[in-house]
Amino acid sequence: MSAATLAGLGVRKAAILLIQMGRDRASSVMAHLSDGEVEAISAEIARLESISSAETQQVIGEFKDMMTARAHIAQGGISFAQQLLEQSLGPERAAEIMDRVKAAAVQMPFQFLHRADPAQLRSFIVDEHPQVIALVLAHMTPDKASLLLSGLAPDQQAKVAHRIAVMDRTSPEIIRAVESTLERKLSSMLQPAEMSRVGGVDPLVNIINRSDRSTERQIVDGLEALDAALADEVKSRMFMFEDIVNLDDRSVQLVLRSVEGNELALALKGVADPVRDKITTNLSTRAAENLVEEVELLGAVRLTQVEEAQQSIIRTIRQLEERGEIMVRRGSDDEFVE
Repeated sequence: MSAATLAGLGVRKAAILLIQMGRDRASSVMAHLSDGEVEAISAEIARLESISSAETQQVIGEFKDMMTARAHIAQGGISFAQQLLEQSLGPERAAEIMDRVKAAAVQMPFQFLHRADPAQLRSFIVDEHPQVIALVLAHMTPDKASLLLSGLAPDQQAKVAHRIAVMDRTSPEIIRAVESTLERKLSSMLQPAEMSRVGGVDPLVNIINRSDRSTERQIVDGLEALDAALADEVKSRMFMFEDIVNLDDRSVQLVLRSVEGNELALALKGVADPVRDKITTNLSTRAAENLVEEVELLGAVRLTQVEEAQQSIIRTIRQLEERGEIMVRRGSDDEFVE
């Protein structure tokens, strides 16, 4: 079985196929995937609860078609494979399969970054131009990119964040030049085959959402100084702690059930009245009074403690949103009809 073909199916389909293989065979296949692919597919397997037999058969059939195409390519090349598939499946279906096979055969750049320690990598690139750092981060998983970004100086964070957001397409020559530099430092490099789409506002938001509250605030503040319009767009796609006021009461109540009381008290320390009121009005009178009293009894606390508590609650909100239990409205969302 080809790991490239499996990866070419996409995360959900790859997860479904591995489930059908059984533990032993699936483990042997995943051993040939990159760390990033294993991470993404494993997360998808964990999320899958029920799969219809129709979807399973469709995935198996698609994988079989791709393996057949790869066998034809090995026998006579891409043109030969295309001709055989067109004869048996028709031109449209053949073109679709060949596109997937070609995409799976292309090795994405910077795959070695998935195996690199962010702290070690940061020491290698901290003195690079912000554009180079942005290119590297855009090719990393959001979790690791956020660790690397949070370790940079605040002014450098803003410059790098800005370049990630405005980055669109990067030429193979630039990618190869950056890879060559990192190869000399990390002794690892992959050759890209074609133009790669990296960066943009969405990848930046994913990175910021996984950063600590202090880093999040520094990046947003820095972006506002560099590009106010871009900062507004980024903020509209993020969920800040103050955005709790925009949640409906039912959603707030679901969030409060998943949050520890002492953590909630810390998170409310020093917040604006509308934020505190949104929380207390969704508690019983007795619980609201106890919470307000606990906040007052805290006295002076470190800002980092407050930010950590707020970030923990934001993670809870995002988890509830991902599970479809609450709906978070952002500035770029369509209007809702009540």
